[in-house]
Amino acid sequence: MVDSFASSELQGLKAQFFKALAHPIRIRILEVLVNGEVRVQDLQRVLALDQPIVSQQLARLRASGIVVGRKEGTTMVYGVADEELRELLRVARRILNRRLVGVRSLLRELASEKSRRPRSARAGV
Repeated sequence: MVDSFASSELQGLKAQFFKALAHPIRIRILEVLVNGEVRVQDLQRVLALDQPIVSQQLARLRASGIVVGRKEGTTMVYGVADEELRELLRVARRILNRRLVGVRSLLRELASEKSRRPRSARAGV
């Protein structure tokens, strides 16, 4: 039997990990960083965001142990702390694609249903 305290503690750690990822800008940053280390200035340029925003989101990712930073002269260079993050983003993309395919299918069905309704039903009569 699994120790319930250990399980809830582990679940808490997992929740904190996903909470650290739960921001669109942090996801965008990770999508860049999984391809290799990047200077902060380059992240700003690629993401078209101001320096304070990028720095704030990098600080959150760094505090969670998701990214690591190192100084290169006067410049900070960031990378992912674990290469498995690339696979995590791929899996998330596949899951979302399947979900969106289902939504698109429902939208097509709805549109086709609407076009098959008699004209009087469409007019609210």
